[in-house]
Amino acid sequence: MTLSYFEKYFVTAIGTDSGKTVVSAILTQALQADYWKPVQCGTPTDSNTVAKLINNMHCVIHPEAYLLPHPMSPHAAAKLAGVAIKLAEIKLPYTESNCLIIEGAGGAMVPLNDQDFVIDIAAQFDAPIVLVCNIYLGSINHSLLTINEIKRRGLKVKGIVFNGEENIETENYILNYSGYKCLLKLRPATTVDSEYIQANAIKLFENWDE
Repeated sequence: MTLSYFEKYFVTAIGTDSGKTVVSAILTQALQADYWKPVQCGTPTDSNTVAKLINNMHCVIHPEAYLLPHPMSPHAAAKLAGVAIKLAEIKLPYTESNCLIIEGAGGAMVPLNDQDFVIDIAAQFDAPIVLVCNIYLGSINHSLLTINEIKRRGLKVKGIVFNGEENIETENYILNYSGYKCLLKLRPATTVDSEYIQANAIKLFENWDE
């Protein structure tokens, strides 16, 4: 059983190891939402990480549609596991929450199979995207390529989360080019724990509907 009226947000990024799981935990905490990672490759799972980082007592961590043992691109991990990822078989979980955070695997254009990509999960569920843009040399190029593909597909975007050392020129260029709003700026931290998640959840919530 699925509900059609609850809010859904899809967390994706310009690349792998972008901080999507931390951002997903912050969103789950800020919006008192449920969490779901449809495709998980490798362990420990991102579901376990989110569960340890949040103190949202209402949150349900939904089981993965595909739980694959090898930490690699979903299409390759599935092949090694002897399965095929089928987009049509990834079904929204039932939730009593009014919000569900869906975390993608890797970057937006990581392949699920020979035809479908991670970003197609957002399209299938009509879920607005929260795009994580890392800050590093070359990130403008990677961000704009991702943004162009999102726009080409006509997908909804809630906003951008920047992750990395402050670079105002890079951040402003990406925002001005995309026309998207900045939801949050995550700076490097020595410890990422529940207090870090809660502090940034407050900041994100303050920007959410502005």
